[in-house]
Amino acid sequence: MRHGVSGRKLNMTTSHRLAMFRNMVTSLLSEERIYTTVPRAKEMRRWAEWMITLGKNGDLNSRRRALAIIREKKVVYKVFDELAERYRNRSGGYTRIVKVGFRRGDSAPMCLLELISEGTHEAKGKAKKAESSPSAA
Repeated sequence: MRHGVSGRKLNMTTSHRLAMFRNMVTSLLSEERIYTTVPRAKEMRRWAEWMITLGKNGDLNSRRRALAIIREKKVVYKVFDELAERYRNRSGGYTRIVKVGFRRGDSAPMCLLELISEGTHEAKGKAKKAESSPSAA
């Protein structure tokens, strides 16, 4: 029975999986978008949102926990300076998964995992308010 066991195994050993996710979260946070398979992206979303939440906490313990996962110091600085400020007023949901089709070799479902920009969130909210308000008509 799998009571309380979370996460996907993705058909690889634990050490390989952890190393892959550490590399992928470093790439995602530095480039702000990566192209990968859908199951990997869904699992990566957990790691990326955890790192951004640590950045929002901003204390020394959070910085050390992020350094234990993220492979490059400049990416840790980016998380704690730029990304923490970008998502300061947002309580989760920092990533977006856009499905883009299937891989040619093995027909694996592929997607684009990206960090959302705060400007697009505010613009969508204003558009919805404008549609629902009677003064817009």
